[in-house]
Amino acid sequence: MYGSAMARGLLVTLKNLVRKPFTIQYPEQRLKQHPRFRGEEFVWYEERCTGCASCAKYCPLGIIKIVTSPSETAPKEGDKYLLEVFDIDLQRCMFCGLCVEACPYDALFMGSGFEEGQYSRENMVITIDQLRQSDKHPSTWYRPQLEAAGYMPNSGRPLGWREVGRESWRWHQGEKAGMRLAQAEGSSPVKDSEAGSLGSQPEPADRASADGRSEDPA
Repeated sequence: MYGSAMARGLLVTLKNLVRKPFTIQYPEQRLKQHPRFRGEEFVWYEERCTGCASCAKYCPLGIIKIVTSPSETAPKEGDKYLLEVFDIDLQRCMFCGLCVEACPYDALFMGSGFEEGQYSRENMVITIDQLRQSDKHPSTWYRPQLEAAGYMPNSGRPLGWREVGRESWRWHQGEKAGMRLAQAEGSSPVKDSEAGSLGSQPEPADRASADGRSEDPA
């Protein structure tokens, strides 16, 4: 009885001895990553964010903290907020992506990175400044316009806020989180390098709201 069991065990060993290993030598080698991968490096576009806090409300763990104040520049109808705090407590995130689904303006994306290990809990909080300064390599998860364009977060270039939206109207053409973008008259509100988008649409002459009404007072 014991001899046959030992023989079966040795047979398994011999089979795997001649089999090609499926492990890789990380970090020198890396597996191919799917474009829908939901990573730790959240991608946030301040130009698209209105401060509505939908992402924070829909988060089942309550890890997103948003503090806003009146913008004082946007029109009263459909007013935007001035964002003071937008923090994500990464250590408690389960990467469900509900915050991304809840965002009505394509302002928040899952990231493509997964190497965010830290030695302290304080460093696991992604602050608003980190979100502003980070490279924009959004995951294509729940963003069909990026997947349809064949965008690869790992190998693709960083994307500007104009290139990641799905809407045909651009209320944020001249607004940035409730503040006017500093620009010369007739210039683009973002860098020229960010122009030309994945599935871009023609720019309207006047900024219009979601229901098609002009923001110009009558």
